[in-house]
Amino acid sequence: MQLKTLKWRGLALLMSLIPVPHASAVTEQDFLARNTQQLIQLCTAPADDPLRVAAVHFCTGYLVGAYHYHESVNSGPDSQPLVCPPNPKPTREQAITDFVSWAKAHPQYNQDRPVDAMFRFMVEKWPCPR
Repeated sequence: MQLKTLKWRGLALLMSLIPVPHASAVTEQDFLARNTQQLIQLCTAPADDPLRVAAVHFCTGYLVGAYHYHESVNSGPDSQPLVCPPNPKPTREQAITDFVSWAKAHPQYNQDRPVDAMFRFMVEKWPCPR
């Protein structure tokens, strides 16, 4: 075997041993949603992640549930809502996509409770007139 061919094969073998970074897999701990980073991990589960379906549904349920609670608490005539989305409201998918983009652009909130980061995002995006 030629020395040049042997060098390339050796280099290829070494390269195959180097771990390739890829999207992180969802863990069972992420489902505790103790912080924003865990929720974003669920919302952005890679297509090949075995927990993707559960993760994306959890993400959607968490965010929609928190928003519905806000709507319920602020349904009375004297309410003072924290956020005032436009009419018509964005689609659920668009709102979640916007939140995920915002969270990725604001990593300083990664360790905050997800509901706090979600409302920080919404107050910034859809403030109520005062």
